[in-house]
Amino acid sequence: MKFRGGHNILLQGRPDGMIKLMPEPDVLYLPLQSRRFSFGELCVEEGQQVNGGDVLARDLDNYSVPLLAPRSGRVRLNEQEGHIVLEDVARHTEHTDIDDEDLPHIAQEMGASGIKRYRLLTLGAWQFFYDACSGELPDPLGRPQAIIVSTLSLEPFSARGDAQLHNRLLNFTRGLEQLQSLLEYQPIYLVMPDIKSEFANLIRNHIRGYASVKMLEIPLTYPYDDFSILVRRLGLKRSEGPVWSVRTEGVLAVDRALTLSKPCLVRIISIGGTGVKNPTHISVMPGYPIQRIREKYIFEPVSRIINGGILTGEQLGPDALGFDTECRGITVLPELQEREFLGFIRPGWDRSSYAACFLSSLRDKFRERLNTGLHGEGRPCVSCNFCEDVCPAGITPHLIHKYLYRDLIEEVEQARVDLCIECGLCSYVCPSKIDLRSQMMDSKVLIAREKEEIRREQERQEELRKQEEARRQEEENSK
Repeated sequence: MKFRGGHNILLQGRPDGMIKLMPEPDVLYLPLQSRRFSFGELCVEEGQQVNGGDVLARDLDNYSVPLLAPRSGRVRLNEQEGHIVLEDVARHTEHTDIDDEDLPHIAQEMGASGIKRYRLLTLGAWQFFYDACSGELPDPLGRPQAIIVSTLSLEPFSARGDAQLHNRLLNFTRGLEQLQSLLEYQPIYLVMPDIKSEFANLIRNHIRGYASVKMLEIPLTYPYDDFSILVRRLGLKRSEGPVWSVRTEGVLAVDRALTLSKPCLVRIISIGGTGVKNPTHISVMPGYPIQRIREKYIFEPVSRIINGGILTGEQLGPDALGFDTECRGITVLPELQEREFLGFIRPGWDRSSYAACFLSSLRDKFRERLNTGLHGEGRPCVSCNFCEDVCPAGITPHLIHKYLYRDLIEEVEQARVDLCIECGLCSYVCPSKIDLRSQMMDSKVLIAREKEEIRREQERQEELRKQEEARRQEEENSK
């Protein structure tokens, strides 16, 4: 199995393998919006008392995925815009009942497997699943051609799979068994690092007894763990059906929902970055107040908080009060308040660079202390080809950038911008500080929009043609 491109980034602030419990909060702020989900249909009323596991809202555009109450409390809908606020939060008995209105129909259509999938959706475990090709939520009642399970998370400062597996290996193997029960003959590919540590060998020994689980060992190089890259390397074709993909936390959620019949109300996320004291993993629930995290872990008075890893995460604005349901990690970087004096002539002994242009190239490997400064101003593309060198998708970001600069959208599409996995390596290694990742993402949206406009225009022209033909036929009949 051959990979191309990729690059590991060594940064200070990497979370350790410990998982710490956070104190129970008094108030939860549950965002109604995340990367994939928009919980637009409210299922509760102002002042209503709910229990843990009760449905607060649903995303009707994503198979009615529910937003579950992590704890019992009183609902406030008008307290904070874009949030459901739970006051007087307390840990009570979790609500585990599911709506059985559709169960007879599901049982008739898909049998016991369909009921299990319905339970995954209702108990909040389905939110951990992805379509490996598109990154979207797959159809819970659909039929995949395979499942990819990854124990890795290689982006800097994102939640590590090994931290979540420690002391939970039995839950993980039970979750794999439950996943296997959802399938007929389709394989499960378990992605493991190609290392020989004691813990990795322990996992291998546990998995060898599962005939349908195929071990897939990959190098610890970012972003070889990306699902769309793994699909291509495995030779799975998008035309043959969806490929379900799920990480360690998703398999553990499957075990909780199907083995224990309990809703998935807790997440393990990483707290990392150079603005954090004692980077670690924490066990929290969606909606946990970000201010509590700031007070406990963030020592930089002026810092930028990012939802996710350093390369693909999104900055949290001041209106973000609690963790959303998809949060896997928080990255904190110090904000650069002043320009560095003569920064352009500094030799770069403490700066990492993909090119051997800093004195740091004479050092052994070291972890850079990253901040929000770009270490220089943005400049035009110099055609160094570094972005092409590290690109795991095999495209040429610098060429696409030049096409976009000249508004050559057809050439952008021909350069296969659709293969971009948005890993962010091209932006990181670019010496001109060009945000190539954002350009790739925007161009894909632009191409999709233009294709949709062309499709609608063709439908309109076809409708006009049919109307004209009907008019002519009517005139001939009248004659």
